[in-house]
Amino acid sequence: MNDDRNHSSLLVPPSTQDHIQGVLSAKVVLVMYGDHQCPKSADVYKLIKGIKRELSAAFGEDYLCFIFRHFPQAQIYPHAQRAAQAAQAAAAQGQFWSMHDTLFSHQQKLENGYLVEYANDLGLDIPQFLKELSKQVHVDRINEDIEGGIQSGVTTTPALFINENRYTGHWNTTELMAAIIAASH
Repeated sequence: MNDDRNHSSLLVPPSTQDHIQGVLSAKVVLVMYGDHQCPKSADVYKLIKGIKRELSAAFGEDYLCFIFRHFPQAQIYPHAQRAAQAAQAAAAQGQFWSMHDTLFSHQQKLENGYLVEYANDLGLDIPQFLKELSKQVHVDRINEDIEGGIQSGVTTTPALFINENRYTGHWNTTELMAAIIAASH
């Protein structure tokens, strides 16, 4: 009788099309829907980075696979969509994670000039980067992430799925790590 059942699991399974740290065959696959301008998304990403380091040290590199999917909330964060596009433009040049980390580290500075500065700092091809941003080349890819999130019941960021099940616990290292370890058994 629970109408929320279809919103408790990930309806778009992880694939090689995703932005992945680790291997899809890991014991635990953690999918995060996030927004580069959302402070809570940045906090949870920092938590995940720490947890991933600890679990890799304890259980090996193939224990946890982390996937990031875009869910910019443009109605709340005015630079979210552009930041997602910048991350995708960087991804086209093999620098998704570097740009991703930079955007989360500089959430207060996501205007176009800063995005170009970050791209330059990462050694990206700036004319290519600017062309892709101005022509909005990556909007469809971002919209696919958003649509998949909506299908899975995501309405706000951050949203986490552990082995395709929605994480509903508290946003702290202890609870999140316990949920990840429990999912591996």
